[in-house]
Amino acid sequence: MIRVMLPAHLKILAKVGHEVQLEVADPVTQRRVLDELEARYPMLRGTMRDRDTGQRRAFIRFYACEEDLSNEPPDTPLPEEVRAGKEPFLVVGAMAGG
Repeated sequence: MIRVMLPAHLKILAKVGHEVQLEVADPVTQRRVLDELEARYPMLRGTMRDRDTGQRRAFIRFYACEEDLSNEPPDTPLPEEVRAGKEPFLVVGAMAGG
């Protein structure tokens, strides 16, 4: 069971609570987690990744186990703690401005 935490605006859009739990087949990667999340909550399509290219949106970041995974290749396996459900996969809306 993969635990995913979304930023407030995406939780409201998907009408979910604090955490989403997903069944993701091995190997558990960013791409597979996001594919499953978007399949279960189609209203999230295009909010975290570009619909055409699949590239991460500029103001969305991905974290797990206190590490920024945003620039990791999308098919890199997630840390064991995430795969085991001990740690959540975090989708974070980046802040910008001055």
